[in-house]
Amino acid sequence: MAFNILVVDDSISMRAIIKKVIGMSGFDVGEIAEAGNGLEALAKLEDFWADVILTDIHMPEMNGVELLKRIKSNPMTEGLPVVMITTESREEVVSGALEMGAAGYIKKPFRPEDIKALLGEIFGGEENVGEGQSESDECDF
Repeated sequence: MAFNILVVDDSISMRAIIKKVIGMSGFDVGEIAEAGNGLEALAKLEDFWADVILTDIHMPEMNGVELLKRIKSNPMTEGLPVVMITTESREEVVSGALEMGAAGYIKKPFRPEDIKALLGEIFGGEENVGEGQSESDECDF
């Protein structure tokens, strides 16, 4: 079963890196959609089914914490896993996001293995890794 992913970050280059890492992860990925902030992400979700959202916290117009609140308060999306990928390290922000229902938290810079491990927890592990996919080389992004 292929998984659809929504990557939300105001940095075009960071979205490209995250998409590359997802491709290297070996999971059976369907479509990867992108949004530059929380408002764009909510608009994208109106016509795109995502199985998981990977979002930055600090973005213009609507940040990742507000996006998380909106997703968790909507009965249609409340079960959607949201992973925070961000430079934010203040304990109150991190713990607040996890208490609101974030499925996980990855601090930038990250290693591809960090995203692969968290996606494995969300998608159910190795049985969802596609055939012929290679392991990622260790590197930090």
